[in-house]
Amino acid sequence: MFYTYVLLCDNGTYYKGFTSNLERRYQQHLNGNGAKYTAKHKSVKIAYYETFETEQEAVAREKYFKSVSGREWLKTKTEGVE
Repeated sequence: MFYTYVLLCDNGTYYKGFTSNLERRYQQHLNGNGAKYTAKHKSVKIAYYETFETEQEAVAREKYFKSVSGREWLKTKTEGVE
């Protein structure tokens, strides 16, 4: 099982990523070991996630989330998340 996830950061931005272990990866972000961006802009919560059977599907969805149309789509899913 693989996950594509979106984290709400303390500056109001969203970080997008994928992993095979969502709980472990989220803890890494919280501890400052997840990514350079979330080390600087602390993660507040998991705003959204989806599950996939393959890594390729999760990577493709992450890529979509980072696109202009994907960011617009995510706005509808993360509205009001604070």
